[in-house]
Amino acid sequence: MTHVLQNVVFPLDRDPDLLPLYAAPETWSVIDEEPVRVSNRAHLGNILGRNRARVVSGRRVSLGTYFNAFPASYWQHWTSVRQITLTVHTSGPATVLIYRSNGAGVRQRIDTREVSGDTSTSFNLSLTEYSDGGWIWFDVVADEKHVILEGAEWTTEQEPARDGKASLGITTYNKPDYCIDTLRALANSPDALEFVDRIFLVDQGTQLVADQDGYDLVAAELGDTLQVIRQPNLGGSGGFARSMHEALQRSESDFVQLLDDDVRLEPESLRRSIVFARYATTPVLVGGHMFDLLDRPKLHGWAEVVDEVPFMWRNLYQEKMPHDFGVANLRQSPLLHMRMDADYNGWWMCLIPLDAIRKVGLSLPAFIKWDDAEFCLRAGEAGFSTVSLPGVALWHVSWVNKDDTIDWQAYFHARNRIVAALLHSNAPQGGRLLKHSLRVDLKHLMMMQYYPVALRAKALRDVLSGPEHMRRNLATAMPEARTLAAAFAETVVHRDPSTVLHSRRGRQVFPPLKSHQLDSPTGLRLRLFTVRTLLLHWLHSPAPENVERPEVEFGKSDAQWWRIPSFDSALVSAADGSGKNVYTRDRAQYRRMLRDSFLLHRRLRRNWPTLRSQYRAALPDLVSDASWQKTFEEQA
Repeated sequence: MTHVLQNVVFPLDRDPDLLPLYAAPETWSVIDEEPVRVSNRAHLGNILGRNRARVVSGRRVSLGTYFNAFPASYWQHWTSVRQITLTVHTSGPATVLIYRSNGAGVRQRIDTREVSGDTSTSFNLSLTEYSDGGWIWFDVVADEKHVILEGAEWTTEQEPARDGKASLGITTYNKPDYCIDTLRALANSPDALEFVDRIFLVDQGTQLVADQDGYDLVAAELGDTLQVIRQPNLGGSGGFARSMHEALQRSESDFVQLLDDDVRLEPESLRRSIVFARYATTPVLVGGHMFDLLDRPKLHGWAEVVDEVPFMWRNLYQEKMPHDFGVANLRQSPLLHMRMDADYNGWWMCLIPLDAIRKVGLSLPAFIKWDDAEFCLRAGEAGFSTVSLPGVALWHVSWVNKDDTIDWQAYFHARNRIVAALLHSNAPQGGRLLKHSLRVDLKHLMMMQYYPVALRAKALRDVLSGPEHMRRNLATAMPEARTLAAAFAETVVHRDPSTVLHSRRGRQVFPPLKSHQLDSPTGLRLRLFTVRTLLLHWLHSPAPENVERPEVEFGKSDAQWWRIPSFDSALVSAADGSGKNVYTRDRAQYRRMLRDSFLLHRRLRRNWPTLRSQYRAALPDLVSDASWQKTFEEQA
């Protein structure tokens, strides 16, 4: 029996920015070792359907793209499949060329066929030389007439290791329009729905998806496949735990596919992730990559890891991310041909085997932040690896215009990182974690950002109180954190056009720097800067005129922790550009918070071994299905 591993597809949306992810009709060159697009002959009019495209006479189109090349190295490494077939369906005279790459991105041609008329051409390919990395793809060259690519698919005759379906779990809070779009994309994709058992839409908001225009129609199309669940806002961890819990009740499901709400889905990616999980030699978590919903050719991460000693997440090869496929396509980007192994994958899109959930439990009751990383680390320790699979992705609202480290989410950033470290770090006292945490407090204090410091202090106190607090405050931590903002004037975003704020000394402007060229102090200069600034803020009150009116103004990108502390007050643009915040030095508050931060971090360091034992002993109950079911019943 023939099994389709991957279909060649073209974008659902008629968006020219998406074309580089699906087809590459451009001409490229290299200048100073950097890829440069010489011309772009992409036309939406040549996309004839979901699987069909026109290649204009005399032109060449490559399918060596993110969504249409075949990630051979991942299939060789994680599955036992060693023979695949590429079948290309064409109409008209053409030349079909097959290429492969290695882990260094070096291209090699492996086959060529001239075709004519209405024909299907098959290429038998081996997956035996891709240990370090590499893709396989094909190009189509039109002769004297236009050629229609009628479709193509990558298949195997090998039977999968498992054949269950997946339940989808979508957690939403007041994003009904996005959810309707996702449901509509699924309803219009029978190839993907073939692998779906149930769609659990966990609605935790006040703007209900069921009340949105278009819901009745798409619900009728999906029928019994769709199940909407209403529950109070328990955060992403509570919503996804509910999907895990419901999927465990389904004998037809072998997996649960977690999806965020504010996304645009590529349905073929959903299909690919399930098929890959079926073929994996041992059960694995299959993660999807995240493209920027507002800058759609831009990929924000390839593989994510957690560094052990500072216990902090990051992108593998962070200096190369995000990657803009509108600037450099797959064939022009050697780094993207290397096989990269991940520690975890974000829960904007992540397929989890139910066997893993049965063995290690459900999500940690963390509300948001670190729940995805912690679960993948826990699963990895139990033998369930995470694979961030190229060619599997969606578009998600990115963090470019956000700064959630200074809003109510600062509480969850601080608490959940420390809890995850208590559960999984093997370094004494979490390595450099507590030192880094203290530095974060100092930076906020020097920048006159007192609200996130207050939240972080609350987070540390809660960690010190023991693991029971996580279940106890699951539904209350977020509203309490947001209520606390009222005590800090800096949290007000000034948007009133009739009272535009101005600073006394005007805007401070600095030369633009690349991400790796920060002019922050380092080494001895950093130590001297920190000691001097901390002492100045401790000893000196701000000048009255700078309290009455902001002393200077900063753009968001210029408002760095080593610049703002030199002033008594600052007017700073909000991350999304919608208004401005006023930061004013408060010596009394600064002194109190600085003392608290040192004392709390000292207590954490002293009590780390005891807390580590407590949290690890409590983990099985915190994440158990029975415990979560009790929470759902109590919150109903």
